Amino acid sequence: MVTLSAVQEALHRLYIEAPGAALRQEDRKKAAELVGLLAEIGVLVKGAKSDRPMHIVDAAAGKAYVGLLAAEFFWASRRERGHITMIERDPARAAACREAATKITTENVAFTVVNSDVADPAAWPEAPDLVVALHACGPAFDVIADRALASRARHLLLVPCCTSVRVPAVATATRQAERIGLPRHAEVRRRFIQAMVDAERTLLLEAAGYETHVVPFVAPTQTPHNLLWRARRVSEPVRMAEAAQRLRRLRDI
Repeated sequence: MVTLSAVQEALHRLYIEAPGAALRQEDRKKAAELVGLLAEIGVLVKGAKSDRPMHIVDAAAGKAYVGLLAAEFFWASRRERGHITMIERDPARAAACREAATKITTENVAFTVVNSDVADPAAWPEAPDLVVALHACGPAFDVIADRALASRARHLLLVPCCTSVRVPAVATATRQAERIGLPRHAEVRRRFIQAMVDAERTLLLEAAGYETHVVPFVAPTQTPHNLLWRARRVSEPVRMAEAAQRLRRLRDI
């Protein structure tokens, strides 16, 4: 079981170099979120087949807290090898990923750091077992989902963050709000638009062949962005057709 104290200790060892220095408040907040997401990853790692290395993509990785801690916690006792690919466009953060990867205690995980934007198809491996993204902000969620689908990822664990006007579904949702006469009060309209964005994202995944569940991975008191899209590729034709039909209806409101 991954505990908060264990996650905090791992973050400190991997990322804090100065003697006596402590985790920042934002890192302590992130640690609690990592506990929830790592629990989801642990279920998939435990159930993975052992006939080949399990390949995880940490997309828009930042400093790769998710991917590196998954390696630290779940491969120490496994004989099967693993592979973690970290995609991060910021060179400084990509360098931090590489540095932290050298401190991972297990030796049966290979690490690849790709210093590139997640929108670049060349950054993505073919058919990864799992794509994870923690707090993919604005349109990053949609870009990661698109690339994960194109790469034929087997599982997705995606957590969006702020919804900005750059999110493709926002413009459609705003037009629909006007069309049905929704009040322009900010809080009323914001909730409607967020619901429409969440619905479109869910149906897009299901129409692409992914059985999708939207679940809280931490309490809302920890972060207002506490919903996780958990998706598994099943490619079931009836389910896909129904989702595609619902998506057309959603967009035609």
